[in-house]
Amino acid sequence: MAGKLLYEGKAKKIFETEHPYEVEVYFKDDATAFNGAKKGQIDSKGVLNNAISSMFFELLEANGVKSHFIKKIDERVMLVKKLKIIQIEVVVRNIAAGSLSQRIGWTEGKLLPCPVVEFYYKDDDLGDPLINDYHVAAMGLATPEELAFLAKESLKVNEILKAHLLGRKVKLVDFKLEYGKSDQEILLGDEISPDTCRFWDSETNLKLDKDRFRRDLGGVEEAYQEIYDRLKG
Repeated sequence: MAGKLLYEGKAKKIFETEHPYEVEVYFKDDATAFNGAKKGQIDSKGVLNNAISSMFFELLEANGVKSHFIKKIDERVMLVKKLKIIQIEVVVRNIAAGSLSQRIGWTEGKLLPCPVVEFYYKDDDLGDPLINDYHVAAMGLATPEELAFLAKESLKVNEILKAHLLGRKVKLVDFKLEYGKSDQEILLGDEISPDTCRFWDSETNLKLDKDRFRRDLGGVEEAYQEIYDRLKG
C-alpha cells in the first residue's frame, strides 16, 4: 500500500498516501453481521465491492452527486478524498425489510408508499442506534441545514440508483450511506455495495446482497458476482 495504516474497519483498511488530503481504501473479504456478532469470509467480496462501488460512484458523479471517490487503483484498492466523517448513517428504504419490518410490523416485501429516510448514530459500541432530528441537535452531530442536505442528497441518490438498477432487473430495497466533510464540503463517502444495500431480483425477489450471509441462505459469493455482472452488462 502507499503508506501506513490509518484505520482498519470490519470491511476495509485505510492507508495514507503522499497527498495529505487523499487516502487509499483497501476492500477486505471479511464479512460481519449483527454488529460484529457474526463473522466470516466471502470469497472475492473485496474485489467485487471495490468494482461495484466504483461503478456506482461514477454513475452518481455523472448525475451531480459529489463523493469522495477519485479513481479505482486496482482490483481491491480505490483512491478517495480524505473525509472527516459525520457520525450519522443515513438509511433510505423503498420496500419494507429487515429492522423496519420488525419495528412497524409490515410484511417484508411490502412496497412503501414513499421512500423513508432514517438516521442512525454511527457508533459500533452502541450498535448504531436509530436517532431523529432532535437527537442530532442535542448531540451536535450536524446543523439543521446539514441534516436537511443529507436527507435531500440521499433521496437524490435513491432516485438515480433505483432507475439504473431497474434497467438491470434489480430492485433497490434499501441502503445505507455515509457522508463526511472535505474542506467544509459535504461529500458522499464509504461504499455502495451488496454489503450496504439490499438488492432483490425484480422478477423473483431473489436476494442478491449480504442478507444471504446474515440469514445463512447460501449462494453469497454468487449473489455479489451477479450484481457485478448485471452492472457491468
